[in-house]
Amino acid sequence: MSFTSRRTFLKTTGAVAAAACVGVGRMEAKPLKQPVGLQIYSVRALMAKDFDGTLSRIRGAGYKVLEAAGYYDHIAADFRKALDKNGMRCVSTHHTLKVLQTELDKWIEYGHAIGLEYMVCSSSGGSHRDPAAKGEPTLDDWRWIAGEFNRIGEKVKAAGMTFGVHNHTPELATLDGVTVYDELLKLTDPMLVVFEMDAGWVYASGHNPADYLSKTPERFPLMHVKDMVRGADGKEKITVLGKGSIDYQPIMRAATGLKYYFVEQEQFDMEPIEEIHVDAEFMRKLSV
Repeated sequence: MSFTSRRTFLKTTGAVAAAACVGVGRMEAKPLKQPVGLQIYSVRALMAKDFDGTLSRIRGAGYKVLEAAGYYDHIAADFRKALDKNGMRCVSTHHTLKVLQTELDKWIEYGHAIGLEYMVCSSSGGSHRDPAAKGEPTLDDWRWIAGEFNRIGEKVKAAGMTFGVHNHTPELATLDGVTVYDELLKLTDPMLVVFEMDAGWVYASGHNPADYLSKTPERFPLMHVKDMVRGADGKEKITVLGKGSIDYQPIMRAATGLKYYFVEQEQFDMEPIEEIHVDAEFMRKLSV
């Protein structure tokens, strides 16, 4: 074989090999296996005005799996009936820490009636070990809160469900050289407490969601997905998925322990149902 022929042969086979590698990469990328879920707090104003009609519109936007944050004055039987009518499931719910401390048995009973798998603390609500204390929780307060999470988690587990913790930005604060989120992960019992990462607020706090997910993916069976764009005031503003700064491909790839994720959009530029439909299509097309 001449040098020219050999060079042509190598270039050709190299191109074929490269094309094959590209093809393999594309074949390995797969859609998310979890169903597209919605935190219905996203459309709370619509739900309050027209509960049944809004559920139907949510279903039409592509969602079969929901997470609640309030039940809009519906008893459990009626809430479940409306879900069943639309072919939907509510697998998780949000309650503040104060509600979970004082009304846990009531909401466990409600959760059983509507088929919940998870009960999640939406916010610590600035809780303190000392009820008379004011201001933001100290690191010692957060350590006490971790103990409360373990206590609540034990009761929720005994009731046949799983207790989780949702974050905003305070959980990502650094106090006395310690990141609160790290302390909560360390002090809560993995057998009693899981975490629902709100990837948007983790990102807005200056952290990389994938870093936490990669270290202990089994602690994160739930996730909130939202996108952020920096406004003129320098603050992060929630926008429709795919229009902001958050790259969800590495985040979802790292979330190997994920069972459910929920779109949560708290601000809208267009009609809310239209935007959550765009969100659902974005997540449906996302591959990892």
